Amino acid sequence: MKVSLIQMNSVADKARNVADAHRLARKAVEIDGAELVVFPEHFDWAGGSVAEKVAAGEDVRGGPAYDMCQRLARDCQIHVHSGSFYETAAGLGRVYNTTVVFNPEGEEIGRYRKIHLFDIHTPDGLRYGESDSVLAGSETCVIDIHGFRMGLAICYDLRFPELFQKLMRDGADVIVLPAAFTLQTGKDHWEVLCRARAIETQCYFLAAAQIGALEQDGETRYTYGHSLFCDPWGHVIARASDQVGIVSARLDRGLIAKTRKQIPLAQHKVL
Repeated sequence: MKVSLIQMNSVADKARNVADAHRLARKAVEIDGAELVVFPEHFDWAGGSVAEKVAAGEDVRGGPAYDMCQRLARDCQIHVHSGSFYETAAGLGRVYNTTVVFNPEGEEIGRYRKIHLFDIHTPDGLRYGESDSVLAGSETCVIDIHGFRMGLAICYDLRFPELFQKLMRDGADVIVLPAAFTLQTGKDHWEVLCRARAIETQCYFLAAAQIGALEQDGETRYTYGHSLFCDPWGHVIARASDQVGIVSARLDRGLIAKTRKQIPLAQHKVL
């Protein structure tokens, strides 16, 4: 299966972000022959205030981000992973950080709401309070695409290996993680965590990221980028350059089976 990860610099402008995502995805299909396109975390809206994030939320179905991904899947006859967008939590005054996956008929085949929320103070003193606007999800999700079992996660989830062990127990052999890692944490932790999750699950690990500057509550913040593919042995087999764009790679089912035969973690695991 040929997969393209879309690396974006989303800002507080939904129409612009959705148009940029669509343009890049069509390029991935036309030039790289992508059968699955993956957007980064909150591809449709980044930055702004808490109130603006909540206002950017979409109903369960039918908003601009949802509709674009659905049409893209149907028009190009591909699978589309929405990265994530803000989904309105009706009556609760907040949103979910939600992934939706579509099949080539434009049908929704998977939905995951981010479980682990990014509430920290970074070493440079910036506060990130995702739970100010976002509600945590509670259910994991694994779906089938082209003979692969694909587990879904989002950004800060990356730091919690128990989630990925659950996805592996549910049959995942590919894990997809859209992200908007901060520049400060990303430069030290991004690649090593992605590789670790690939090694310990013996899965392909696909991480589509935001890159560049955004404005949030009057502050300029920076995301790390470096969208990448890790194979089940933990090698980085493709990586995006330091700019908005596309990175593509082909997944090989045989490599998953070979890796799991060489080191049979599933048989050796003691729970």
